[in-house]
Amino acid sequence: MGGLCGTTLRRLSSLRCVKSRASTQKQPVPPDPVPSDDIRIRLLTDPPDQQRLQSLLQEHHYLGRIKPVGERMLYAAVDPSGRWLAVLVFSAAAKHLKARDQWIGWTRSQRDRRLSLVANNSRFLILPEAHPLNLGSRILRLTLDRLAPDWQARYGHPVQVVETFVDPERFQGTVYTAQGWQELGLTDGFGRHRRDFYVAHDKPKRLFARELVRNARRSLQAEHLKPTLVSVEKKAGARCYSKAAELRTLAEYFDDLPDYRTRTESYPPKALATLILVAMLCDAPRGQKDLVKLARRLTQNQRRALGVRPSPDGSFPAPSQSTFSRFLAGIDARALQERLLQIQARVRGQPPADELIVVDGKEPRHGPGEAILGAVTVPGQFLLGAARVDTKTNEVPVARELFGTLDLCGRTVSMDALHTCEQTARELVLEHGAHYLMTVKGNQPTLRKNIETAVPPPSAGFSPSTPEPHRGSDDREKSGKS
Repeated sequence: MGGLCGTTLRRLSSLRCVKSRASTQKQPVPPDPVPSDDIRIRLLTDPPDQQRLQSLLQEHHYLGRIKPVGERMLYAAVDPSGRWLAVLVFSAAAKHLKARDQWIGWTRSQRDRRLSLVANNSRFLILPEAHPLNLGSRILRLTLDRLAPDWQARYGHPVQVVETFVDPERFQGTVYTAQGWQELGLTDGFGRHRRDFYVAHDKPKRLFARELVRNARRSLQAEHLKPTLVSVEKKAGARCYSKAAELRTLAEYFDDLPDYRTRTESYPPKALATLILVAMLCDAPRGQKDLVKLARRLTQNQRRALGVRPSPDGSFPAPSQSTFSRFLAGIDARALQERLLQIQARVRGQPPADELIVVDGKEPRHGPGEAILGAVTVPGQFLLGAARVDTKTNEVPVARELFGTLDLCGRTVSMDALHTCEQTARELVLEHGAHYLMTVKGNQPTLRKNIETAVPPPSAGFSPSTPEPHRGSDDREKSGKS
């Protein structure tokens, strides 16, 4: 017993000596606090700096390095000596966040068109050797002060809202709440692995968000964006929200559309025709490049519903620009028009018999191509028919051919001055039993004189061509009204 006690006393004495030696060793001194005015935020644009940021994230951040999605900004906070204190990464916002979308108050369509105005703070790392008091909140404030102007300079538009995720098992989010960020709730526990592909990780994160400008949410939920932000919607393009069953029903109208090829591969004519119709219903631009963008935004189920055939790997591809070019050049235009008219009748009914028929030509807005002469009712905007205007001719003979495909008996047809000629008027009345309303300009002096002789002029000007007191008769003739 005594030996045991002696051994115990010797061990305790030894431990006291070790503790005494340890207490005399020099302890590391934390760095002096850096005044807020001395902290600088650097935008990292050089590859070596960006690689250094990724290395620091890999070494010190629990999520490791990052592959930013879409538009992004990389920053480093530095002290007066150039020492890095922290690094931050802002990238494209998450596509689907129920709590955020409810907080902003925008619709699904608005979110898809305006999501570029939201940025995600996807990484924020304060380096281990830099821990002055309140460093995180100061760095975050300084970074947010310059985020919108930097985004504007690089991408041509600012950001209005920022969001971030905080792991509740590791952090409290104090640095964000200290800078006025609002906690919106928990995410559903999914992470993006590829474009439009999410995998459940069963670790919901706390979601924080903040407006960068006053009334940002009001702007994002408005019917129309401010002029300075409109470019974002144009760049985003349109999306199709129709379900697969709805697209399958539309495609059925084109099931028997004649094929212009000897062999059909991935894209039957009905798939391409339905996709163009979908672009019209989505109010999307119908240029070939715009059609490609819309097709790429469709889901696999939507493409399958359109009639796209699967690739060897089982996926349903999106048609290219050349595919649309060949389709529009080779398809039977008359057969395609018949099916479009069937869809119009099914959806809207028959055109009212008492509406005015307007015949007018339209040329492509972008690039070369044939003009289209169409017959449309007003004000109902029912399409009655259309025809191509070959570059070697003009609208006049094409219009006379178009009249033969329409039921014009008892209807009134309006045309511009290009069609004001005796033969066109005679055919409308004698062959088709229609009335006509034509424009006479000053370059038809004989016809103008005959009209003035047969029909007395109106007692006063009428809208929208009310003549000004100082204008003479020649100017009134040029106005295009008679």
